[in-house]
Amino acid sequence: MESLMSAVAPRSPAPGKKLSEVDFRSGTTLDKLSSQVSELVLLEQGEFGDQTALEVHTAKDFIFNMLGLVQKVDQRLPVANEYLLLSGGAREGVLDLNPEDLGDYAKGADFDLDFTLLVPALKLHDRNQPVTLDMRHSPPCHSWLSLRLCDSNILSRWNICCQEENGLHPEEDEEEEAEMDKGCIPSLGSPQSLDGCYFSPTLVTDWFWSVVSEAVEELRRSPQRGIPTPERLERNGPLTTIILQAGSSRVLYDLLPVVSFRGWPAVAQGWLTANHFWDGKITEEEAISGFYLLPCCSPLGGRPDREWRLAFSRSEVQLKKCIPYPMAQAFQAAKAVLSRILARPRAGISLYHLRTLLFWACDRLPAAYLSCPDADTPGRLLLGLLDDLAHCILGKNCPNYFLPQCNMLEHLTDSQALLVARKLAHVRSDPSEHLRAALDQSQQAGQLKKELSASTNGHGSPGHHPANGIISPSEDKLAQRLQQLVTENPGKSISVFLNPDDVTRPHFRIDDKFY
Repeated sequence: MESLMSAVAPRSPAPGKKLSEVDFRSGTTLDKLSSQVSELVLLEQGEFGDQTALEVHTAKDFIFNMLGLVQKVDQRLPVANEYLLLSGGAREGVLDLNPEDLGDYAKGADFDLDFTLLVPALKLHDRNQPVTLDMRHSPPCHSWLSLRLCDSNILSRWNICCQEENGLHPEEDEEEEAEMDKGCIPSLGSPQSLDGCYFSPTLVTDWFWSVVSEAVEELRRSPQRGIPTPERLERNGPLTTIILQAGSSRVLYDLLPVVSFRGWPAVAQGWLTANHFWDGKITEEEAISGFYLLPCCSPLGGRPDREWRLAFSRSEVQLKKCIPYPMAQAFQAAKAVLSRILARPRAGISLYHLRTLLFWACDRLPAAYLSCPDADTPGRLLLGLLDDLAHCILGKNCPNYFLPQCNMLEHLTDSQALLVARKLAHVRSDPSEHLRAALDQSQQAGQLKKELSASTNGHGSPGHHPANGIISPSEDKLAQRLQQLVTENPGKSISVFLNPDDVTRPHFRIDDKFY
């Protein structure tokens, strides 16, 4: 009987190709999502060719020349300054700024490439003293900046951006507040007289917008052959946004004045004692090389004339090197999808919140899971990021990665959270369709750039090439050097750096080595 039953029992199927896992919520296979993620990432990376690299170089040349002119005329910026250049504009979530202030710009329609440049107005380095911040009046992750940190030379240069705090709420003494807004300080003779004086973020951003506008107008009045053309110069909250026409590329720069520190703030010491995904991959010295104060106040009743926001952008640049590639792919795809649904209306959510969840996920999940070579890994991680964000929004809770005591979504109202949660639920119900829309948008942006490039080549480029269409020998030499580096170093990160004091001599970085 047993032999008869075994004869009629169904045989197990022959081993074949592993079936792709299906997403329960949408019914889409993870293989399909992963394929779309990879296609989107390759499409965006493939836009950066040799000619574009040369145009980005000339745009960076213009920005540093302009800031050099600001220093020469105004003489307030540090002479030997240390800028931090971030790939992606402020709307890409590279900084924790209030999203309502960032302006509306669309890739393809307004620009082709975007960057953010942190410009230290004060560089509080090498002072041989602990970093001290006045956080008595501010919510977590924010601080007032007392002038006690500064010497008399800095004070004399920056008195136009200093205010005295009289200890009264602005509503209690409007007349004195109006006087303080004029930007003056009392006697600078004794340290005690500085206890109530603070570096004002609103006055700093007002000053920065003014001097950059003057410098750009000065460069416009004296155009030079081969120099990019400033097409738009606009202010967006604390940002000064400039779009340059460099050859066939429109390059957007978000410029932000900041205060730069070496070392690590005491309020973030607890972060150093926890276990992190980057342990053993980079040194602690690399991870905590410095931090910034951004001119941005708390969205919950903060004081824009006093409060600065702590930012750890220098550390984030190092941490990004340690993120497994499938997770980096998923994050890039999630940004492309979410940027469309978060743009209008801006409801207190930015892509920086997604960036924060990326770091938390890398800490929480096993490295083997995040770097799994299976074909469906990027799609699975994309869905995980979307679910994480939805969970945080519904709970109105997203701890800052470096300062977990700071809830970055505490300001959300119930109606704002519900609106964004509904949009996310729509994405989550059909992620493949939203990835397809992001792919189409990226392809359209690339097509617009090609059409502009064809038009430029046919009629001469006002922003990059000479009138006769001949590239100068210096530009041709740089293009050849870039081509050689790209050929000799496949798959490596290649950057061009300029010394603001001598922009005629570019320096190249291949991964972590300089040439």
